[in-house]
Amino acid sequence: MDEEVDITKDDYASSDVHSTAAASDTVLIFDTSLRDGEQAAGTSLTSGEKLSIARQLDRLGIDIIEAGFPVSSPGDFEAVQLIAREVRRPIICGLAHCRPAAIDRAWEALQDAARPRIHVFLSASDIQLAHMLKKSRLEALEMAREMVARAKSYTHDVEFSPMDATRAEPDFLYLLLEAVIDAGAVTVNIADTVGYSMVHDFGNLLEGILSDVPNIRQACLSVHCHDDLGLAVANSLEAVRRGARQVECTINGIGERAGNAALEEVVMALHTRRDVFGLRTNVDTTQLYKTSRIVSDLTGFVVQSNKAIVGANAFRHQSGIHQDGMVKESTTYEIMDPRSVGIPASSLVLGKLSGKHAFRERLAELGFSLSDEALAHAFRAFKDLADKKREIADRDLVSLVGEELRQETQVYKLDHVDVSCGDHSLHSAAVRLIGPDGQALEDAALGTGPVDAVYQVINRIIGIPNSLVEFTINANTEGFDAIGEVLIRIESEGRLYTGRGASTDIVVASAKAYMNALNRLIIFHRGAAEQGALYNATQGIHEAA
Repeated sequence: MDEEVDITKDDYASSDVHSTAAASDTVLIFDTSLRDGEQAAGTSLTSGEKLSIARQLDRLGIDIIEAGFPVSSPGDFEAVQLIAREVRRPIICGLAHCRPAAIDRAWEALQDAARPRIHVFLSASDIQLAHMLKKSRLEALEMAREMVARAKSYTHDVEFSPMDATRAEPDFLYLLLEAVIDAGAVTVNIADTVGYSMVHDFGNLLEGILSDVPNIRQACLSVHCHDDLGLAVANSLEAVRRGARQVECTINGIGERAGNAALEEVVMALHTRRDVFGLRTNVDTTQLYKTSRIVSDLTGFVVQSNKAIVGANAFRHQSGIHQDGMVKESTTYEIMDPRSVGIPASSLVLGKLSGKHAFRERLAELGFSLSDEALAHAFRAFKDLADKKREIADRDLVSLVGEELRQETQVYKLDHVDVSCGDHSLHSAAVRLIGPDGQALEDAALGTGPVDAVYQVINRIIGIPNSLVEFTINANTEGFDAIGEVLIRIESEGRLYTGRGASTDIVVASAKAYMNALNRLIIFHRGAAEQGALYNATQGIHEAA
């Protein structure tokens, strides 16, 4: 395919060029947690959960939210449309591959947005063109130009990504970028789709683009790096140093395979090392910790303790030498103030004598703002917990609030669990659920253990076939009275659903996690059925017209 590099640039002369290059001292943050992040194996978010994350991303100050891939499924279309209508400040972006139906569907989902963007992508490397698209370079070039122009007919704000750009032939990549900018793309995004690039090579690629694509200054240069070799953040920062002014990333680095560049790491590197970069972002860094916890809770991906910026150990010191330095001067071993990312400096411990005011204030310090009704529910749960635990730490409060937030998406509610177990007895469980219309549903069953018995009962009541593929238990704090968090993933019809539950009783936590996963499964199928019926009806109207 090398002979096709000699396509003449004159064939793609500019007719309508718009400049949207970011201010020289500002790096735009493009969050794709709801699109690429949700593609992580084992993640399944409802439209309501996606809207909750989008609203938090808005509070975080994200410039562009990629809400989904509208043509991929009715559920994705619904989520993009909902976010476009409800979240008004940031740019709301929908992904589309180079097919007319995908472009049209993206605009249909985005048309109510205050600031819509269509993000068009197409493979650029020879290996993907040959084996995935079965297209020549010339055919790919024409497809990209035509689909960018089609997107441009809907909205001024069009982004183009040459997929697998780091394995593409540079001269072809330059021609492709020039063509799509001439066709109307105002952002061009260099994607290290498979996490292949080394830092120096990636920087050189960016410099080559800036020097050899004649109209590159008429667009914002963006990057999207994957973490297959653990270099996503390093590559993103090098790209910024070389001239990129938009970075695509995800909260906690979630995404396909090993994930994406972690948003919190990119942002805090730019914030902390202004002496190196001399750049700023529009992100409110004090919202990072809260955003991390919300995304972790809803996606079911636990943040490892040693995770930079938002991990449990990120600002903890155990070494005696480190502790001595921290007592004398915090900057001896901390390059960031934990409060700058939203982690409270103190670790106030609440107990059963603590009042509602102290409870509300501590939640506010942890980044949670609950409605009066939700606060009342959470406070009652706090008091119940305080009767079981002498001291309640921040991690307990985060789990407690997470439980309250999960209640909002329940179709079936867990009302009562009673188990009998032991090494010389039959394992049995009795469960009472509250159904969608408020009726009580009760049953009992035997199992190989107490958790299995509970799950057997719930399956008999709800009757949705599924298989358990993952079961994980974590303790929030030290001690025998710690809250246990259970994370599970179930599979139904080839799709994974995540559930989380927390309680001082691990069997109850397991039951809550299973109910959380089943409720997500039910909500997904209801939404898919409704959207599918609506889509079929719309298609019928279009065909009749």
